[in-house]
Amino acid sequence: MSYDSRLSRAFQNAPVLPLNMRSRYVLISDCHRGSGNSNDNFLKNQNLYFTALKHYYECGFTYIELGDGDELWENRKMSQIIEIHNNVFWLLSLFFKAGRLYMMYGNHDMEKKKTGYGDNFCASYFCTDAQCHRPLFPNLKFHEGIILENAGQNFRFYLTHGHQADFFNSTCWKLTRFLVRYLWKPLEHFGVLDPTSAAKNYKRKDKTEQKLSHYAKNHDIMLVTGHTHRPRLNPDDLSYINTGSCVHPRCVTCIEIACGKIILVKWALSTRADGALYVARSVLMERELYSSAFRSSMI
Repeated sequence: MSYDSRLSRAFQNAPVLPLNMRSRYVLISDCHRGSGNSNDNFLKNQNLYFTALKHYYECGFTYIELGDGDELWENRKMSQIIEIHNNVFWLLSLFFKAGRLYMMYGNHDMEKKKTGYGDNFCASYFCTDAQCHRPLFPNLKFHEGIILENAGQNFRFYLTHGHQADFFNSTCWKLTRFLVRYLWKPLEHFGVLDPTSAAKNYKRKDKTEQKLSHYAKNHDIMLVTGHTHRPRLNPDDLSYINTGSCVHPRCVTCIEIACGKIILVKWALSTRADGALYVARSVLMERELYSSAFRSSMI
């Protein structure tokens, strides 16, 4: 099966969510939440991520995770990841209770595509503050693709992880997982990077992004992915957009769709005049989505 067919399959029977001037969506990918050991790349940015997540919950955003939320190639048990990062999962559970949580799977958490995964592994968690088990994501379904549709303006955003454009991380994902778990994970301690990773191998990153961009233009759609960890929002060309990741050494990046705009945002530590550190949200790029006539009709 070609990468074009794999990407198209992701949107067959994909849920369609409404998109209009009042919509508030935050698109985040590649958190790679781990089990708290030295290979847990999420640890260094967990406070940035939690601050951003709290902001989006309080501002009424719907959270959409575009895959690789949890690192299930290097870690076997989802329960360990939830236990280590239970504060994050507590906050995600608030989105779920409010009906504002949608989850997709990528290559590093492909296990989530199994029927009943949410009930079997994500139905509850142990809350350390309350010292008891509480509901997490009962009956949650993990999707391969999601579509945001604006019927009035007749356009759609197609959301998926993006690993479908990468043969080793889609068709051969079980073999690649084996190599990561037993070869590249130990070698990472010595600075050896995984050559099959689109996030760590720049040639593979470029090749994957070329395929994703070609697919979007060939099908005349607006495609939003993660996978390569390289954020992208070109105001003059919305055919291919990338959220970036939550494991960059200095920041967390994501895509906001709100108030009639699509915005590439960075969350990072900054310094006040008195030397105090704080988590700052900064806009890297933005683009208006709707015509002035449509915008006036919505006011």
